Amino acid sequence: MIGVGETAIGFGLLVGLLFLGLHVATAMFAVAAIGAVVYLSPALVAAAGMQFWGAMEDYVLLSIPLYILLGEILVRSGSTDRLYQSLSDWLNPLPGGLLHTNVGASAIFSAVSGSSVATAATIATVALPSFRKRKYDDRLVLGSIAAGASLGNLIPPGIALIVYGALTNTSVGQLYAAAVIPGIVMTLLFMATIIVLALARPDLVRQKEVLDPLLVRLKRLVDLLPPLVIFTIIMGSIYTGWATVTESAALAVVAALPIAAFYGRLNVKMLHECFIATAQLTAMSMLVLAAAFYLNFVLGLLGVTPALGKFVTDLGASRIELLIALAVFYLLLGIFFESLPMMVGTVPIVFPVVVAAGIDPIWFGVFMVLMCEVSLLSPPVGMTLYVIQAVRREGTIAQVFAGTIPFFAAMVLMTALLIAIPEMALWLPRLMYTP
Repeated sequence: MIGVGETAIGFGLLVGLLFLGLHVATAMFAVAAIGAVVYLSPALVAAAGMQFWGAMEDYVLLSIPLYILLGEILVRSGSTDRLYQSLSDWLNPLPGGLLHTNVGASAIFSAVSGSSVATAATIATVALPSFRKRKYDDRLVLGSIAAGASLGNLIPPGIALIVYGALTNTSVGQLYAAAVIPGIVMTLLFMATIIVLALARPDLVRQKEVLDPLLVRLKRLVDLLPPLVIFTIIMGSIYTGWATVTESAALAVVAALPIAAFYGRLNVKMLHECFIATAQLTAMSMLVLAAAFYLNFVLGLLGVTPALGKFVTDLGASRIELLIALAVFYLLLGIFFESLPMMVGTVPIVFPVVVAAGIDPIWFGVFMVLMCEVSLLSPPVGMTLYVIQAVRREGTIAQVFAGTIPFFAAMVLMTALLIAIPEMALWLPRLMYTP
């Protein structure tokens, strides 16, 4: 058994190793190994292989490469380009014009890809050429793309929700249900931010869009069907009990193949590229998760959970005070760390504290993922910001940073709303899963 002081030293060591530039998986394994050798037995380091194998046997984790593959197929099928055009037909009349399409297309693509980075790369590739010939402020364009991309993990089937569920042994289906309303509210807050900026500063969106005839726009609505069908297959099969989270992902991949064939993009070369990209992203994610599970194993043997639970009980902090402290902690941490390392590095420590304080694990999962998404908008290490700049290939990253400021404020507001109104995340899972 170790106390809170030793736990704090271990967490400080983990943060220090990450600051030194060590890969997050290496840093977590090093901290776990040091803890095992110092407080338990060196033999536990040799047991790491068994822990890695056991962690990767989790059936739910198989859904991660399937969702990555799904996103890759949809991007290469060309359906995202058509989705963007169809949405722009109906969102352009709003104050802010085409900027709303960045957010709307990101929200819909997030509902089938589950990845913020994939959403950022896809929407930036599709959107930026459209804006180069229009008189929109570059910073606002880039900020709206980054904001929309941050919905990638929050809107089901976000991969971060799967990771959190695996780390905490929490129902992924209930996490998906809990994230639906917050995801919608966050999308609307981003669009409201654009409207306010457009009304306050009309010079930022100076060009009025000329709409195509109504009949043409109605015909293009068919291009919204592929992602909506995929989303219905994923969420419908889970909530009706016809399929598990992993099985629903497999069904979605199968459904994406005829979509790619319909658009004339399905061939061996395209599938090969999809498989290579999926393997690369999966290997990176699973290495981090394996190290996180080993750290969890060592922390459990060291008695960190009861020690932190007693500490929180003795502290006497209210739920609101604890959550505000955690929100500030994650906002600051997000400035220096990316979302996945931040989640897997802190959840083993923070989750016992949250449970001891009587906070619902399902609600906290949504809160945790929202905090991770905030980190994606936080300079100087927000991954989506660099992805967008890489696609852009002109200007400076400082313009991307500046563009995210109003949307960062919207996410802080969303965090406050989620804390103040927990039923926003709890109402739907209780409705769907309570007998």
